Parts: sequence; structure tokens; C-alpha cells
Amino acid sequence: MPKQLHVLIGLSFAVLLPGIAQAQVDNDAITAPQTSSVSVMPSRGMTMTTVKQLFGEPDRRHPAVGTPPISRWQYDGMMVYFDSKYVIHSVATDNNHK
Repeated sequence: MPKQLHVLIGLSFAVLLPGIAQAQVDNDAITAPQTSSVSVMPSRGMTMTTVKQLFGEPDRRHPAVGTPPISRWQYDGMMVYFDSKYVIHSVATDNNHK
């Protein structure tokens, strides 16, 4: 490469890099997700028996719907979804949905 091209590339980076380096995330603009009092939740693949042993009897059991049968157990601060007898998802909830 000719020396002038090296100088031109170097100058381009010298002009562009300060603008890139100054890019910052405005942490004040980021809102934290709502948190629940539940810090540990059932993980995918756990059985209903294991969930009951670890977390106790749910506040409410919602009946199974559809095929495959998807049911859910409601606890204070979380909802646990089951496909047949296995956990497929756990979600933190606010405590106002009882």
C-alpha cells in the first residue's frame, strides 16, 4: 500500500474513534424489571411432585387446557406451567393476581 493510503486510513480512524469511544449507555434510561419476592423458581423438566416438595402446595391449581394438557400452579409471586406433569416454564408475577 502507498504511504499516503496508510496515512489516510490512520487519519480516518483518528477522526472516527473519539466519536465511537464517547458512545455510552444512559443507565438512568434503563428501567429495571419488576421483581418478585421469589428468587428461586422451578426449572424446566421438574415434575409436579418435585415442585410440590420444594415449594409446597400451590395457592391455586388451574385446570389443564388443550392438547397436550397445559396446567398451571399459582404461588405467591410466581406461576408454574406444566405440560402433563413436567414444568415447561416458571414466571415471576406480582402478588395482585390471585
